[in-house]
Amino acid sequence: MVLSLAKTTVNEITGEERTVSLREKSAENLIAGIEASKNVPFERVLFGLGIRFVGETVAKKLAKHFKSIDAIIIAKFEQLITVDEIGDRIAESIIQWFANPQHLLIIEKLRIAGLNLAINEGDQLQIENKLDGKSFVVSGVFAKFSRDELKDTIEKFGGKNVGSISSKTDYVLAGENMGPAKLEKAQSLGIAIISEEDFLGMIN
Repeated sequence: MVLSLAKTTVNEITGEERTVSLREKSAENLIAGIEASKNVPFERVLFGLGIRFVGETVAKKLAKHFKSIDAIIIAKFEQLITVDEIGDRIAESIIQWFANPQHLLIIEKLRIAGLNLAINEGDQLQIENKLDGKSFVVSGVFAKFSRDELKDTIEKFGGKNVGSISSKTDYVLAGENMGPAKLEKAQSLGIAIISEEDFLGMIN
């Protein structure tokens, strides 16, 4: 079987249409990209919608709380503000975004394309509650994981990532080349400084 796709372009000056066949490898790559998008987890799809004030962290919290796009669409203002870190401004932005019929049409196109618009039972955002209620500052360079991977793991186990060290911080997850100012502040506040290995021991 020969795999082929075609791309049609229009000359802006003459208006002439030209159809160009894509090579088999290019077609395979395009189809593979479409199929891969179906494996993107719900929170990433939600973030990708571009709703104002809904960043990666807020998208994860929305996905975790409501479990599906349909539940978010019908959520009332009072329901939205009960979600951690979602205040009046974010709640109003979410309601306004889904009130736009064009945006609802986008959702339906994504649904037809097979993207994840709900949390799959086998792909829960929060694996366990081992870190429930604990806040972490991640700083430095790590051997086994990137900082983003560590932050994702913290959230999956119920923890919370914070950007700066304060008296409310529970742990500083420190890698190589951690800033001396952060280290000094953590020590002065008596905050536990843990290594990558210590962290893995906590969740295992």
